[in-house]
Amino acid sequence: MNCTECKELLVEQMEGLLDKSREQAVVGHLADCSACKAEAETLRSLQDRLESNGKVLVQSDLENNVMNLIVREQKVRLKAAEKAAEGLKIRRIIMKSPATRIAAAAAVIIIAALGINYIMAPSVTWAKVIEPILNARTVVFDMILGTDDTGIVSHEIVVDSRMRKTMSNMPNMTMIIDTDNAKLLGLDAEAKTAVYVDMTGDLGDRHRSYIKFVREIVRQLQDGQVEELGEQVIEGQKAVVFVGRGQNEQVTIWADPQTAHPIRIEARIGQDLSFTMKNFEFDADVDESLVSMEVPEGYALQKTDIALGNATEEDFAESLRIWAEIIGDGTFPEAVGSQSAMKDMPTLVRKVDAMQISEEQGTQIGMSFARGLMFHQTLENQGGEWHYAGAGVKVGEADTPIFWYRPQGQLTYRVIYGDLSIKDLEAKDLPN
Repeated sequence: MNCTECKELLVEQMEGLLDKSREQAVVGHLADCSACKAEAETLRSLQDRLESNGKVLVQSDLENNVMNLIVREQKVRLKAAEKAAEGLKIRRIIMKSPATRIAAAAAVIIIAALGINYIMAPSVTWAKVIEPILNARTVVFDMILGTDDTGIVSHEIVVDSRMRKTMSNMPNMTMIIDTDNAKLLGLDAEAKTAVYVDMTGDLGDRHRSYIKFVREIVRQLQDGQVEELGEQVIEGQKAVVFVGRGQNEQVTIWADPQTAHPIRIEARIGQDLSFTMKNFEFDADVDESLVSMEVPEGYALQKTDIALGNATEEDFAESLRIWAEIIGDGTFPEAVGSQSAMKDMPTLVRKVDAMQISEEQGTQIGMSFARGLMFHQTLENQGGEWHYAGAGVKVGEADTPIFWYRPQGQLTYRVIYGDLSIKDLEAKDLPN
């Protein structure tokens, strides 16, 4: 193995993606070559810095800029090196793809990510505590989908009716959302591609609710529904704690006892979703070009028109097919929902890229996956009764129910089977 070959495999070796023979070849070369060994030590040092002190804006001059901009936003704090590795896997896929496949992979990342942004319509009305917070023109915060240790971090910048979103496991992708006009601009910083998305329908409504929710959630009291738990120390800060409960959600807020500004907000909605908001900045000075809907100079605008519209039961069934056939190699996932989808995104991108399909086909896969997630999120948002039983089931098992739910106002359940057929069943006929 020569130095060029070794350098091309260093990132894959760090990520544990090499087969045994190539792993041995890299290890052997590193033992004999001081230059490549130094290169590998630099990479490992960067990972160690990520893990030890949470610095996320890392610069490097490594070949092909593989480690350039591991995470693009300063406020995203990675708690474990594996999150950076997920982002690196996606970057490596896109960077090594022929030009004809870059757009397809990028389309899947952008579109599938849309369906994952679960939006809770503010069913809990919080009493007013801090007027300036509610009237803030700009809001900057981090949102963690899942737990602090293993969750996906989304850095959010809200300016009036526009929002900029970047996610830790898709560091080269940026989404800018104009909620007034129900439009989204997706940017791939590595491939230098851009795409506009029509967000009319369910998705636009949810993001409008999302902005409202961000503002409403900081209302700290509601007569009869919020319990004050006194003072605690959270992330090294003394805080007053409030717990608010709605019909389908619970929200815990830690607030500064002097200013009443929120320090941390934890929310659990329905059966599937939990997230944390932290690192709040209200009325911060924000460069408004960050939320511009204009395609940046040097970016190529994709011609594909993307419109998600409203989500249906058929969309959800199709997303299960994608999950099983593309992500799971014929087997349905261990769990469904936003958190599971985000964790499986690197696999979806890798598999779609390997299919060598067109931009239009990649876009269709992304839209189908996103719409299916939107349908599932609607069940959660409505407090719907649902159950997933597809873990380990193979595609085509026609007699095996994998998912069932009860539509609002209905007595019977809709049941999806392993062959993705759908039937009505009485409650007494459901699996135990």
